[in-house]
Parts: sequence; structure tokens; C-alpha cells
Amino acid sequence: MTNRTAPDRFPIRFGRAYARLSAALLLPPRDSFVEIGDGQVRVRMGWAFRASFPLAAIASATPSPLRPLSRGVHGLAGRWLVNGSGDGLVSVVLQPAQRARVMGLPVSLGELLVSAEEPERLVAALTTGPARGAPA
Repeated sequence: MTNRTAPDRFPIRFGRAYARLSAALLLPPRDSFVEIGDGQVRVRMGWAFRASFPLAAIASATPSPLRPLSRGVHGLAGRWLVNGSGDGLVSVVLQPAQRARVMGLPVSLGELLVSAEEPERLVAALTTGPARGAPA
């Protein structure tokens, strides 16, 4: 018998208007999340973005003061913005860079900027806990 617990799931934050538009593009908010469990982080925004990497690869996770106007999945040179809102951004720096998939194509992921419904809780989950060396 395994001793696995259900992963913690943190919804990606969506603004009301973009939630409707993204649902029409088959990127509904219900399929957009950050999930943490068993020492792994899984990030998904529908069919447009997927990443999975170990918690140990996180060099830092901090709230971001950025408020981008764009929504969706955008990136360049290993820095990816995955958001449904301009608010609640969390910056996750990975060392070494990890792999992600954007529209099914492999990309490098050195920094993830993701909009979170509860950014403070997401930062805490990414930086503390048994998998990060803190007491359970």
C-alpha cells in the first residue's frame, strides 16, 4: 500500500471577460491550475501549456509586482507567462531550466510567471513543506 496523499491544486486566476473568451478557445479555467504533490509540480493551462518538474528544481517562488495586459500563454528565451488575469502573479525561477510544452511543442522553462487565485498560498506551498526540507 502506498502512502500518497491527494495533490494540492491551485487554480490559475482568470478575469471574468477572459474566462469567457478562454472557454470559447477550449482553455476553460477548470483545466488551468498548478498542482503540487509527491515532490512534483504540474502546471496546466488546457491544451496550450503543460509542465511537470520536481519541487527541488525551484530556486525561488515569489509574488510578482508585474501586471501584464496580455492573457494566455506567452514566452521567449525560457521565460513563460501563463495567465488568465493581470493580478496575482507568482514568479517561479527554476534551476536548472526544465522542459514544458506549449501547444504540444517542447520549450525550455527557466522562469514561470503564473496568475494564481491565491498567490500567497501558492508561494508558501512551493517554498515550504516536506519536499522542500521543512517539517511537515
